[in-house]
Amino acid sequence: MIFITEKEVKTIIPAEEIQKVIDAVEQGFNDYAGGDIQMPPKQYLDFTEYQGDLRIMPCYSRILKLAGTKIVNVHPQNPQRGLPTVMAVVVLNDAQDGRALSVIEASWITGIRTGAAGAIAAKYLARKNAETMGVIGAGQQAFFQIAATVKVREIKEIFVYDTKAENIAKLAEGLKNLGIEIKKSSLEETAKADILATTTPAREPIIKNEWIMPGIHINAIGADAPGKEELDPEIVKRAKIVIDNWAQASHSGEINIPLKKGIIKKENIYAELGDIVAGKIAGRTDEKEITVFDSTGLAFQDLYTANLVYKAIHQ
Repeated sequence: MIFITEKEVKTIIPAEEIQKVIDAVEQGFNDYAGGDIQMPPKQYLDFTEYQGDLRIMPCYSRILKLAGTKIVNVHPQNPQRGLPTVMAVVVLNDAQDGRALSVIEASWITGIRTGAAGAIAAKYLARKNAETMGVIGAGQQAFFQIAATVKVREIKEIFVYDTKAENIAKLAEGLKNLGIEIKKSSLEETAKADILATTTPAREPIIKNEWIMPGIHINAIGADAPGKEELDPEIVKRAKIVIDNWAQASHSGEINIPLKKGIIKKENIYAELGDIVAGKIAGRTDEKEITVFDSTGLAFQDLYTANLVYKAIHQ
């Protein structure tokens, strides 16, 4: 068994090479839709007194002949402790004999595969002529969402809102190689972009319904636990809703609160993204429709990304 550090992971799949992660995760969505992936819903351990949680995410790919289990925490108060909000490890097992092949530090994997999933959603759901992007929250996931989305759409302007100007400045510095100006803007202006990514830990809506224009695509990334919500439920009600997985999205995604309140029902969900990637159902069908991708993060995304890392080290 080999141990692969975070430093090695970043060297193997740097942000500049995010396209290969997009390709791997897209293949994962296709395999998932084809029934070749076994993936129970993620399990949560709630550390209420510490304002955090631990998530266990197993899956098995018949295509890769690998199983992967990610253990990941989310502790929003961690920056005050000098620690990252999200930390993770992935254990890879050979499905044929059960051997543990590798333990991989996976905070970077978690971030980059989430950005890849957002880009895949934008590829199939955003307008072909989308050229502006808005991002709410200027943390690490904002970096990955932007780095990935520019690979699938010709983005000319990027608007970012964050409560702290220094976060936007840091984000802009990290993305300066893109050659696209990162513009500090208001919540409302940011929400009027062609593609919007919300990447906050909000527990009440921060994006108002009246700001959302026809034709927008929204990647709702931040809501990943029960009680989290970034979008006005009326936006969700108006939209063509695409989810990554029903069990997870209904439990802890952007749709979890609108479902509990009866604002939407299961039959209001248009599709799972995997079925769109696999060609079973069309993505965007109208230039004026509002599309929302509810991203909760799936274990196969980690497995397919970790496989890239393992193969680079092992072969």
